[in-house]
Amino acid sequence: MKRIVRRHDRMASGGAVKTVSADGLIVARPRMYKPRFPLKGLVVLVVLGFLFKGFLFAYLGETEYLNRVAELSNGSMMEQVGAWVMHADPATVVIAGSIESLLL
Repeated sequence: MKRIVRRHDRMASGGAVKTVSADGLIVARPRMYKPRFPLKGLVVLVVLGFLFKGFLFAYLGETEYLNRVAELSNGSMMEQVGAWVMHADPATVVIAGSIESLLL
């Protein structure tokens, strides 16, 4: 009885998927849990951010890029946050090297 009640509660809260079995009986099963937070979207956003930083690093060159980040770090609070995000980390340098090799 507990198993039936637990399954009924899961179907009530998360919805149900109805299928027809081989003998023609319609069977309702609880939906599979899917996280509400789009994790794939967050990963894509982070990867695109690193690609953007790498492209800027390759396009501007190391000295100009670091000068612009230094200018940001002397600005307002939002500019300082931007400077922290845009600092040249090892991943950015590696991506920039790859982009430079593709462009040249």
